[in-house]
Amino acid sequence: MKNHLIIFYLIVTLILLNLNVYAQTFEKNNAPAAIKSIELRPLSANNYAPIIKLGESLVLSFDQLEAIGKNYTYTIIHCNYNWEPSRIATTEYIDGFATDNIRDYSSSFNTYQAYNHYQMNLPNEKTKLKISGNYIIQVKNDLDELVFTRRFMVYDPQVTVGVSVHKSQLIANFNTHQNLEFTVNAHAFRINNPSEEIKISLYQNNDWNTAINNLKPQFYSGNQLIYRYADKTLFEGGNEFLNFDTKNIRTATDHIFKIALKDLYHTYLYTDEGQNHKPYTYYPDIDGNFVIRSLSGETAITEADYTWIYFSLQLDFKPENQIYVYGNFNNWQLQEDQKMAYNQTSGVYETKLLLKQGFYNYKYVESGLNTLNLNAISGSFYQTENNYTVLVYFSEFGSRYDKLIGIGLANSRNLQN
Repeated sequence: MKNHLIIFYLIVTLILLNLNVYAQTFEKNNAPAAIKSIELRPLSANNYAPIIKLGESLVLSFDQLEAIGKNYTYTIIHCNYNWEPSRIATTEYIDGFATDNIRDYSSSFNTYQAYNHYQMNLPNEKTKLKISGNYIIQVKNDLDELVFTRRFMVYDPQVTVGVSVHKSQLIANFNTHQNLEFTVNAHAFRINNPSEEIKISLYQNNDWNTAINNLKPQFYSGNQLIYRYADKTLFEGGNEFLNFDTKNIRTATDHIFKIALKDLYHTYLYTDEGQNHKPYTYYPDIDGNFVIRSLSGETAITEADYTWIYFSLQLDFKPENQIYVYGNFNNWQLQEDQKMAYNQTSGVYETKLLLKQGFYNYKYVESGLNTLNLNAISGSFYQTENNYTVLVYFSEFGSRYDKLIGIGLANSRNLQN
């Protein structure tokens, strides 16, 4: 009997260890150096957010910086509200195959940097999504090694969400923050216990590092759930993103002072300065996103070239923190090549990134011990133009997964007092 108990506990321990390892490894946001220009966007909408209505399509694309193409597969995983794998079988959320090959790829043409461009639509004839919720797409190589992952969301509209953006009413951050107020209109959709069955996620400019979660309704009015917090839904306004455009790879444009052709193109940006002690100035941006484009050739996905982009930032040396170039070009992640080194001679932080031709937004951020300060360098202003997303999840009592039943969108151009 004693031996049976020992064996039982060993089996349980192994299962828990495997679950823990899986939970740590099923997401991989930082792709290897040979994988570039990853995009996951709605197919039919002019939108950078990977959010679609059930039945609509997304397109995933990326480049492999090698002349000879490799084989890649994708796997679709349904997740709960907290981005942990749902406890449901793949047949409950997939019609067809959850894993399949990425078959559509083409080689670059007339570029100094050779690459292969991969692309796939979702859903497709092999894989169709059956339910709403959070999803992760894994991309693996032919050795079954995880190359990268991306998150996306599928909603089935059962409720509507009205969202408005306001100046903060708190004196301490009146000039630096923006506050969201929103109402979930359930209409005929039955919610028995809103405080337990409804889960909310808010974020700014499609950046998960800004997410606010675990909000409870503040008021109830008939079939409405009302969220009008003064403090719990506050976001730093930040500042408008910096930008550069390399669509004409041979000619310097705004913010580019020099271009050189060696083995590849090398593009040198003017040195940036911190904006945190300067007054707010409006200039249009695309909220940290990027668009691949080129004036050469007819198809940018295979005829746009890669160029080394040289960044520099005039800033006092901060030995306690690391400085990174930041934006959606790398899925809002901090990767080693984005980390800037301080040049003692010139007194500036520097780094270079290999990026495909296009229009890019970026900013500089500080990272310390277990901290990420998005606006210490750029400054934070209530006037800044930002996009906001409200996601409404429904976790019905007894259900084994979280449904995404509504989304709300707002822009701070329509800022209210």
